Amino acid sequence: MPPNPTAIIYCEGNFGRIDGKTANGLVRHSEAYRILAVIDSQMAGNDAGMVLDGVARGIPVCANLSEALAQCGGKADLMIVGMAPASGRLVPEQKHVLLSAIRAGLHLINGLHEFLNDDAEFARTAADHHVSISDIRRPPSLSDLRMFSGRISSLPCRRIAVLGTDGAVGKRTTAVILTRALNDAGIKAVMVGTGQTGLMQGARHGLALDAIPCQYASGEVEAAVVEAWEAEHPEVIVIEGQGALSHPAYLSSAYILRGSQPQAVLLQHAPMRHWLSDFPQIPMPTPASEIALIETFASTRVIGLCLNHEGMGEAEVTAAIALYGIELGLPATDALKRSPQRLVDMVVGAFPELQPTAARLGS
Repeated sequence: MPPNPTAIIYCEGNFGRIDGKTANGLVRHSEAYRILAVIDSQMAGNDAGMVLDGVARGIPVCANLSEALAQCGGKADLMIVGMAPASGRLVPEQKHVLLSAIRAGLHLINGLHEFLNDDAEFARTAADHHVSISDIRRPPSLSDLRMFSGRISSLPCRRIAVLGTDGAVGKRTTAVILTRALNDAGIKAVMVGTGQTGLMQGARHGLALDAIPCQYASGEVEAAVVEAWEAEHPEVIVIEGQGALSHPAYLSSAYILRGSQPQAVLLQHAPMRHWLSDFPQIPMPTPASEIALIETFASTRVIGLCLNHEGMGEAEVTAAIALYGIELGLPATDALKRSPQRLVDMVVGAFPELQPTAARLGS
C-alpha cells in the first residue's frame, strides 16, 4: 500500500450520527489516510464537513460505491468501515458492499469486533484480488499481552485523561483537539489512543482497549502510556477515554484510570442527551455525579468540562458553558465551537508549571 493512502469511507445510514463515529472522526482528522469520499445514501450530495460541522472539507458524500469511485476517478487505495455499532458486527447488506469494494481492488480497513480475515469468503475474495484486510481490533497474541507493573508512577510527565458521561460523546475529538492545541501553545504533548478510530486516524501510540482481555487491560494501557513517554518525552500525555465510568456496558474507563493513573481528567458531556446513546431506558448521568464517581474511584481530579453540542444552538451552548461553570465550579467549553485555547487554559490552570514553556514560546 502506498504512503498516505487514499480512502473511501463506508458509513451507510450512519454518517453524522452516533454509530457513524469512526467516519465522523476520520472526516474531521486523519493523519494516516487521505479521505476522498463517504458513502451514505441518506446524506448523498452533501459535503461531509458541512454535514458534521457546517465547514466544507471537499469530501463528497456519495450514494453508493460506484458513485464514490467515480468521484475520485477510480484512484482510491482502500475502503474504511466507518460504522461503529454497539454490536461490533456487520449485517449481510453491509458485507455485500465491502466484498464489492474488494473486487474493485480496494484494500479494506475494518475496526469492528468481527474479524473479516477470519471470514472464508472475505479471505478468499481478498486473495483473488490481491488486496489486504486489516482488522484493527484484533488483539495481540496472549503471549504478548502485558500485566500492570506499576511503572506508570515513575513517569515525570503530566497525564490527562479525556473521559465522558456516555459512549460516542466526543472524547476522542476533544483529545485530538487538546493535543494539537497544547503543541501549538508550545507545550509538548502526545495522545494515546484507546479505540479503533484513534488508531485509524494515525495515533502514534495506543491500542484498541475493548478488544483486550480484562486481566491485561490496565497493563496494556500502562504500557502504551509508558511507550509514548519513552519514545517522545512529552510534557503532557493525553489519554483518550472510552465509554463512561458509570456506564453499565462500557467499562473501559476503569482500566484507563487504573492503567494510566492520570493526574487530571477532562469530562465530556452532551447536555441534550437524556438517555444513554445505546440504552434508551437508562438516564444519562449528570456531570456532577460522574465527577464524584471519577474522583472517588481514582486518585485524580476533574479540571474542566467539555460539551458535545448535538441538538444545541449557539445561544444554548453559550448558556450551558456559563451555567455548568457556575454549578460545578470548573471551567467549561466546547472543543469544536470555542477556541482551543480554552482547553490549554484548563490545563495550565491545573498545572501552572507548564505556563513558562507556553509563555516563552508564545512571546
